[in-house]
Amino acid sequence: MSSAARNPLVRWFHQLGSPPYFDRFAARWAPWGYGLGLLVMAYGIYAALFVAPPHEEQLDGFRIFYVHVPSAWMSMAVFALMAFYAAIAHIWRIKLCEILAMACAPIGAAFTVITLVTGSIWGYPMWGTWWDWDPRLTTELILLFLYLGVMGLNNAIDDQRAAARAAGLLAIVGVVLLPIIRYSVVWWNSLHQGATINIFGETQMHPDMLSPLIWMLVGTKLWFIGALLARARADNLRRESGKAWVATLAGGRQP
Repeated sequence: MSSAARNPLVRWFHQLGSPPYFDRFAARWAPWGYGLGLLVMAYGIYAALFVAPPHEEQLDGFRIFYVHVPSAWMSMAVFALMAFYAAIAHIWRIKLCEILAMACAPIGAAFTVITLVTGSIWGYPMWGTWWDWDPRLTTELILLFLYLGVMGLNNAIDDQRAAARAAGLLAIVGVVLLPIIRYSVVWWNSLHQGATINIFGETQMHPDMLSPLIWMLVGTKLWFIGALLARARADNLRRESGKAWVATLAGGRQP
């Protein structure tokens, strides 16, 4: 008996790579990701507006922090996940990983746009300008261009597998930008403030200010799971549109 047959977890991963199985999995769990994510983010926004005290210097203007920071973290985390899926697809030629990698791109690009917009709104009263070619801002803008490059390359090639591999290679190469974004405020003179939260040490934030941020961080990740599964499911159905199981599903019967 093979190790895949003996190990339930390995067997589940093998099953997940099956297009019909993944379709059922995504159809079941995507709504949960969306729903729980929206609920958690709704409470996070409420706590950010009505529970967290005003900032000592920025007063209520700092509350955009609760949208800006989770979006910034997600913009980098999604790109790292996209590169991870792309690497698996390149090494083991797993079609589902190609689909998941390409599904990450538009979601990550949206988080990056939100990061840039909220950063400009937050920075204007602090810096006196909507935009400055600050290292953190500039590298985050380059990240957006990388997302757009992945999406454009994926749509520019007719062969879906070849397009996903080419776009995935760009994602793998582009992942070197992430540590540059992370440490840009340390390596160069920057208008952008340094890290307020230290995951492995003490944080400078008051607990009443930190709690809404944690809710928002959890909420954005749950919402991302729902969005990723929904987009991947749609792409999976499009790629498998000529298969009998898709016709059976379209007819209202489970494959």
